[in-house]
Amino acid sequence: MPGRKPLLFFVTLTLLFNGGVVPTYLVVKSTGMINSLWALIIPSVIWTFNLLIVKTFFENLPTELSEAARIDGAGEVRILTTIVLPLSMPVLATVGLFYAVGHWNEFFQAVMYINDNNLKPLQVILRSILASALTPPMDAEDVLPSQSLQMSAVVLSALPILVVYPFLQKYFTQGMLLGSIKG
Repeated sequence: MPGRKPLLFFVTLTLLFNGGVVPTYLVVKSTGMINSLWALIIPSVIWTFNLLIVKTFFENLPTELSEAARIDGAGEVRILTTIVLPLSMPVLATVGLFYAVGHWNEFFQAVMYINDNNLKPLQVILRSILASALTPPMDAEDVLPSQSLQMSAVVLSALPILVVYPFLQKYFTQGMLLGSIKG
């Protein structure tokens, strides 16, 4: 790919320096994504760390496999679907798990970008439940959530990731090792 090294340098540079909260907010606001679920997805659609893991994995795939498939008459789509994708399941499952956990645990972006209570994710609601226990009630009829309710909310918020992880766990270590940078 022409310009590969400068592009990789600029992508890697974002690991060290990012735009910051205010410029990111201004971009999200100017694109009209405030109070939409796209504000939680688009700004973090590509994570540099995951991109480097996948890039390194694909660079380490043996080129002989695709060359042998071309000799046998396979086209690019067939090579992708029958050779590359089955071999890349560990790294794709690992990166998918990273994205799932990262987006599931993210609440700061939702606090910044989402004002509509119907669109707020579970983590923001959980944060408000836990924060309400720290502040004393203003009226006598306000009831604080009990500690058991708080802890059950924490367990329920972690439950989806705990359910998905055992299915992806067999790929997790293998994907990290295959996609890691080798010297």
